[in-house]
Amino acid sequence: MALPYEWQLRVDKLKRWWRGLSGGEQAPRPKMCPACGTLVGVSATKCHECGTSLNFSLTAAGRGVSSFFGEHAPVTTVLLIVNFMMFAVTLVSSLQKGTSLGLTATMNGEVLYRLGSSGPYPIFREHQWFRLVTAIFLHLDIMHIAFNMWVLWDVGPILEEVYGSARYLFIYTVTGICGFLLSSISGHNAVGASTALMGLIGVMLAITTKRSGAAVKAERNRLILWIAIIFGSGFLGGFNVDNWGHLGGLIAGFALGKILADRRPLPGNETKRAYALGWLGAITILVSFGFMILHVRDVLS
Repeated sequence: MALPYEWQLRVDKLKRWWRGLSGGEQAPRPKMCPACGTLVGVSATKCHECGTSLNFSLTAAGRGVSSFFGEHAPVTTVLLIVNFMMFAVTLVSSLQKGTSLGLTATMNGEVLYRLGSSGPYPIFREHQWFRLVTAIFLHLDIMHIAFNMWVLWDVGPILEEVYGSARYLFIYTVTGICGFLLSSISGHNAVGASTALMGLIGVMLAITTKRSGAAVKAERNRLILWIAIIFGSGFLGGFNVDNWGHLGGLIAGFALGKILADRRPLPGNETKRAYALGWLGAITILVSFGFMILHVRDVLS
């Protein structure tokens, strides 16, 4: 069976990379600066226009990762993959613990704890701050992840297009952390991508406050209604909804939406800063998963 078109492109890039290592690549061509787009010489090591290193830079590395996963919403694609992978690990581990499979079957609490669920005791007493990040990628049941990933796929590509992949990843990470921080302060043990998703909704709400017009007003009203329904379901009870986590993500997202320009970063220093933020978010996630692996044998306290 033939590979999908996007994956064929990725395989071709890997082949070209391998030919380069083995000496089979074509004659070198002029380079393009990843930060400002200026065409530079074949042997240049630094852009003469903005000074960006052409051998290695956060901007160049970020562009490389984005192109490998496809130019359309690469970060959203990776987030979806990681969420489903973590759900598969959680599900298999829970089944081994005796959890029955079903649409509303809740994952085993010990498994969620070992994989990095949030909570006041492990975070504030054990100082396991990585849980503020790993909890974003864990879910309670099939309906939980299905709804959250539907929202992510619906909202994520829009904001990734507006802010660029790097700043979008930074927003997603920061709002998720803020959500679980407030959740833990309020005494809740929680998991789920919804803290970060409420952050994305907060960003969209902030964008609508910067603009005017009937369409913008209608979108703002739709977002407010959506927020009211989400918080209302939490107040009604019986839905395993953590309103404190949602509130933390929403406030952080609204604040970032007010601070950041709602457009892609301009070439040059603004692009460099955007990719620095993106790598900060990516490294935070990777380090947090590293600490989760180190603590994966911890027992539930």
